[in-house]
Amino acid sequence: MLFRAFHRKLHRTLRLLGTDAKLPPVVGTEKVKELLENAATFDDIKPTGGGTDSEWATLPYVAGTYISRDQSKKANRPKIDPRETNVILFPGQGTQYVGMGSKLLKYPGARDIFALANEVLGYDLLKICIEGPKSKLDQTKYCQPAVMVTSLAALEQLREERPNAIENCFATAGFSLGELTALVFAGAIPFDKGLRLVQIRAEAMQLASQQAKGAMATVLFGADGRIGEACKEALNWCIEKGIEGPDCRVANYLYPGCKVLAGNEEALRFLEANAKRFNIRRIKRLPVSGAFHTELMQPAVEPFAAALKKIRVEDPIISVHSNVDGKCYKSAGHIVGQLPKQIVRPVKWEQTLHIMYERKQGEHFPRTFECGPGRGLKAILKQVNAKAWDTTLNVEA
Repeated sequence: MLFRAFHRKLHRTLRLLGTDAKLPPVVGTEKVKELLENAATFDDIKPTGGGTDSEWATLPYVAGTYISRDQSKKANRPKIDPRETNVILFPGQGTQYVGMGSKLLKYPGARDIFALANEVLGYDLLKICIEGPKSKLDQTKYCQPAVMVTSLAALEQLREERPNAIENCFATAGFSLGELTALVFAGAIPFDKGLRLVQIRAEAMQLASQQAKGAMATVLFGADGRIGEACKEALNWCIEKGIEGPDCRVANYLYPGCKVLAGNEEALRFLEANAKRFNIRRIKRLPVSGAFHTELMQPAVEPFAAALKKIRVEDPIISVHSNVDGKCYKSAGHIVGQLPKQIVRPVKWEQTLHIMYERKQGEHFPRTFECGPGRGLKAILKQVNAKAWDTTLNVEA
């Protein structure tokens, strides 16, 4: 039912694009004001004719960092054998690579998804995915749509190889950008509108990055690591340097003993220079253009929220977990109110995995599929819940 609904909407949109249907102007501006103006014309497609790393992600679980609590009460669970159910996870920005999507082109549905994406975006996304160059694919404004579309195209491979995997899916989640992919998959946001939304999100985040130079870094630490103190001192150091409106915080909660910190470039330099002082074992920069999921991204919130309000959001067909708190979205209205917060709030991925997978001893786990480029989400799951990881498979793009 879930996949059939997704395909009906997809192919209806393809038919409309085959007529003289007009899309609103593609976002390609360099000012937030123009992004807002574009969001104000974010109308539905109307037919004019007839007819209806991660190398660290495999390190041991850090002792003493797990807090025992029953997170499963925050999740919706079907009352059937968990082994007959599935969870689908979608990756975020940073998993892209030149050549992704090429092996999916043997599936007609995947080709349709890329064809529609090219129409919606106004440029050849598939060519960028397959041919690069890497410097272009890595740009936020291209990377985010590319990862989203490739992840949805990977569902076609899953459907071919395991026909029941999608129909038996009862919950989904995505890391950062991947949350929008999950909402499209769950039927809450139409594919074409979701892709335009990602386009606006990506360009707005890139513009915000240009306004305040920021950075992100993965940090490894033991039970004696003082991450909160490190961020606070880095922030104070920026204030003393006269930097206007600085920020430094945990941007991604990955697994115990591993987080992503983000903030102003100067804050990250402070952390690198003082890592040992705060018992940080390793710190490694991420190849991104800004401090995502911090207050430095605030200029991107308004264009994204304005565009989201122009879309008819539906209640999701299956449970979709929010990055903001790990809990399931309750309704379409909840999505509209919560989703913009994700741009400036930390990605609570570790907490989300606890909510999705925590079980009483002896209970079985659902099978999990990571759909899209990379294997990072599976690797993280191993550190949070090894038993759930045991039944996880990658559907790589």
